[in-house]
Amino acid sequence: MRIMGLDFGSGTVGVAVSDSLGITAQGVETIERPQENKLRRTLARLEELIGEYQVEKIVVGCPRHMNGDFGERAEKSRAFAEKLEARTGLPVVLWDERLTTVAAERVLKEAGVRRERRKDYVDKIAAVFILQGYLDSL
Repeated sequence: MRIMGLDFGSGTVGVAVSDSLGITAQGVETIERPQENKLRRTLARLEELIGEYQVEKIVVGCPRHMNGDFGERAEKSRAFAEKLEARTGLPVVLWDERLTTVAAERVLKEAGVRRERRKDYVDKIAAVFILQGYLDSL
């Protein structure tokens, strides 16, 4: 069973997919979102990827505050997860993604990726961390 991991942001959605055994996560792409409140193209692209990779479950990162509270960004992730579940019919799990973007930035920096190029990869890498955290918990 393949699982998709998503790092849902205001301008982009990082996408990762598990291997068929559900052991490892690999980055797929970063979907650009020209307007934060418009999801039609984003959802359509995700449906294409779901079909291509034969995804059976989706994990959406839910950014919580360090004290565990849910903020505005977490509420937007919840709303997105509900729309995604309704549109695809697949189960969608919210996963605590505290500091995944920070960790992704650190990995890219340590790998020697130039600062101006990091933004091209950070959301996809964050999606990998979200999905891998979920897979490791299973």
